[in-house]
Amino acid sequence: MLKRTHTCGQPRLADAGKTIALNGWVNTYRDQGRGLLFVDIRDRDGLCQVVFNLEHASPELVQQAKALRREDVIGVRGILRLRSGEPNHKLATGEVELAAEELEIFNKAENPPILPDDHDAEKIGEETRLKYRYIDLRRPRMQHILRTRSKVTKLARDYFAANGFAEVETPLLIKSTPEGARDFIVPARLHQGMWYALPQSPQLFKQILMVAGFDRYIQICKCLRDEDPRADRQAEFSQIDLEMSFVEREDVMTMMGGFAHAVWHDILGYDIGRIEQMTWQDAMDRFGIDRPDLRNPLEIREITDIVAGSEFQVFQQAIEKTRAGRSGCVKAIRVPGGAEKLTRKMTDGYSEFVKQFKTGGVAVAKFTATGFDTGVAKHLEPFKDALVARLALQPGDSVLIVADHWDTATKALGELRLKVGRDLGLVNESEWRFLWVIDFPMFDWDEDGQRWVAMHHPFTSPNPDQFHLLESEPGKCLSAGYDLVVNGSEIAGGSIRIHRMDVQEKVFKLIGLTKEDADAKFGFLLSALRHGAPPHGGIAFGLDRLLMHLVGTDNIRDVIAFPKTQSGGDLMIDAPGPIDEQQILDCGMKVTLLEKKS
Repeated sequence: MLKRTHTCGQPRLADAGKTIALNGWVNTYRDQGRGLLFVDIRDRDGLCQVVFNLEHASPELVQQAKALRREDVIGVRGILRLRSGEPNHKLATGEVELAAEELEIFNKAENPPILPDDHDAEKIGEETRLKYRYIDLRRPRMQHILRTRSKVTKLARDYFAANGFAEVETPLLIKSTPEGARDFIVPARLHQGMWYALPQSPQLFKQILMVAGFDRYIQICKCLRDEDPRADRQAEFSQIDLEMSFVEREDVMTMMGGFAHAVWHDILGYDIGRIEQMTWQDAMDRFGIDRPDLRNPLEIREITDIVAGSEFQVFQQAIEKTRAGRSGCVKAIRVPGGAEKLTRKMTDGYSEFVKQFKTGGVAVAKFTATGFDTGVAKHLEPFKDALVARLALQPGDSVLIVADHWDTATKALGELRLKVGRDLGLVNESEWRFLWVIDFPMFDWDEDGQRWVAMHHPFTSPNPDQFHLLESEPGKCLSAGYDLVVNGSEIAGGSIRIHRMDVQEKVFKLIGLTKEDADAKFGFLLSALRHGAPPHGGIAFGLDRLLMHLVGTDNIRDVIAFPKTQSGGDLMIDAPGPIDEQQILDCGMKVTLLEKKS
């Protein structure tokens, strides 16, 4: 085998005159005539130009060189020299070329359905990219993404090891405890009729590691959830998972904030500065979402108290709505300069846009030096002074108003805020805005099931001053949960955990788990809590979504080496697929397909 002395991106002018060898793929092939044949050879490190002088080469070398085609795998040896013609300043090796003296063809390639220098992924088509993933991954963009992923995981291991964390692997075959998404299940051949589940997260195992005295745990793990398709979701995904003992909320947030600083500094050369904090209620009130994009300067303001005396039926009917203990409301967004920037076509479109969130539409008013104009102006004019003060209105601004139940109005205006920000180009795409969202409600009321459900998960502790509300007013109880948000995307989430068995049993009871159900599903956790569980908390960083931000893609499949399609299939290996009937029988099973409901 003709073994390389350099990678294809290493040769430099200082190496001129040396005999070197390169291994790689034929990236381009150019027969210039005049007895010269040019080949660009490519590997993980870059490109280097190779020149075959056919007039002075041996007949064997000439025959080999003329037979080369794109994506052939070769080894080539020769003398490195100053590049003939103009240097190629786009390449690190652009000042030199290899004058070939020896060639070995390791493997001939068929005509590829994808070429590594095809930069337009949309033109290639995702189905083709996933079917021929081994070629798609040769593209420089994909090489860069996966090498960035490798840097991030190494950085994570180094950072947390330096802070006293032990990396511990948790099981992949576990007990099914369906409390969130649907489990992937695995039949147990040695225990026929019984099943394993694949883990949706290592949550309970990492808590048990704290009970076991490991103090600080880290794992880069796979999580699997049998969820319905979504563009930014994969059935199997990776997270940077950690847990800490004898900590409070700020300790975990400080540790994870330090990691975020390290990642953005080392990968992007960006200083994220101090990470802001905001309560869940403040985020919902001001931005209409619990993961606000702070690059967008638009904010929501509630004006219910100001317009409560209005005779406008839309306002009055909204204010009278009550659901889950919350009354209706009237909310508004001030759009600076909106009188000129927002066209009639745009505002009509906004009314249609918000209807998908089950509200009636958007009321629009322009504000001038003399007062409100157009739309609902006559209904706002009596409250002009109070509205000017509340919304900080200036002449030339526009006001967008939604009146409905609190949940509906908040959701609609939150989404509308994002759309208006995009339409008017208000978001600085080069900026990174980080935010900790804290003080989430502990529970949410499920109207269909007529019961409380845990907003994070049922192992999240109440805030230290909120324990008494578990029994008296669970709807007002705030949790010790926290989410890390960047540019409107949640990239990490965690909480301080319940470490007392009596509190855990109360939470189980609140969410409708009987003592028997709790023992059957979580008896091992309750037992651990009875045997000396320390105060502890943790967090998980979504590795795939983190990478999406770092490399600038909105397609989660770009940052995973071998992803599934949106419907959960693997086009390269043609999975899922049938299995041998004997394997089914060995598990004591038979397959009966049910007709799908129409």
